[in-house]
Amino acid sequence: MEVCAFSGHRAIPASVGPALRDLLARAIAYAYKEGCRTFLCGGAIGFDTYAAKAVILFRVSHPDVRLVLMLPCADQSAKWTAAQRAAYDYVMREADESFVLSESYVQGCMHMRNRAMIDRADMLICYVGRESGGSAQTKRLAAQKGIPIYNLYGASLPSN
Repeated sequence: MEVCAFSGHRAIPASVGPALRDLLARAIAYAYKEGCRTFLCGGAIGFDTYAAKAVILFRVSHPDVRLVLMLPCADQSAKWTAAQRAAYDYVMREADESFVLSESYVQGCMHMRNRAMIDRADMLICYVGRESGGSAQTKRLAAQKGIPIYNLYGASLPSN
């Protein structure tokens, strides 16, 4: 295994944040132990941001780790709040590499991003609590590919 992808919901309750950060740190350490050195992240708000920041922190003690952003469109953050854009800008600066699939939002670009990540992934770490939406679709794509899936949703997290 060499590549681990992340996918998860955009809306994460603040009460879940501390436990989720801990779970992500443990999941990333596990993926690393399994041979993953490249971590793919979609750059969205919510789980993607948590995951990217966790990889950046992990990379401090594991300099062979790479954070690669797979962005659906160049203007992904256009309608985000100032705080969300600041977090995004930080992740962008710290990423080792980024790929932009479309210059601007077009229908289907999120799906293209999700598929591109799973096409390259050997493992998926996700935060999926419902069967609809892009993260659920990404989880299904990973299952169809037969790669290991580690869903952190509900795993020792406080109730929403």
